[in-house]
Amino acid sequence: MVDRERVLTKIDELQGYLKELEEIVPEDYNLYLSSIEKRRGCERLLQISVECVIDICSLFVSGFRLGLPSEESDLFERLFKNNLISAEMKEILKSMKGFRNILVHDYAGIDNTIVYEIATARLTDFERFVKEALNALR
Repeated sequence: MVDRERVLTKIDELQGYLKELEEIVPEDYNLYLSSIEKRRGCERLLQISVECVIDICSLFVSGFRLGLPSEESDLFERLFKNNLISAEMKEILKSMKGFRNILVHDYAGIDNTIVYEIATARLTDFERFVKEALNALR
């Protein structure tokens, strides 16, 4: 059985991070580039937002007893195969995980344009995930 309270707590945590991100990301790319604090803040908030998403997926896989995933990407495949997320969301989640891995493991090689684009134009992916997660709880 899925621990609804834990899932809802994680969703609330995710929404808090996204709100913080919207508050700190500059409206102008040049301002983003000129502030190391803003860049690192955006990177960190995106990283922990993706980690919340992965945690929620893990709670669903274990709660619905969908088996033991061999890796994080397997979480998304199991959720898709059990009609808990859409095919499009599965691909979005794989991309999020890859982006998170770049943020965590390749700090020197982070592409500022990609981070800025995600922080300003791709937060709807997180919102869509929350909608699908809430539907899966029903």
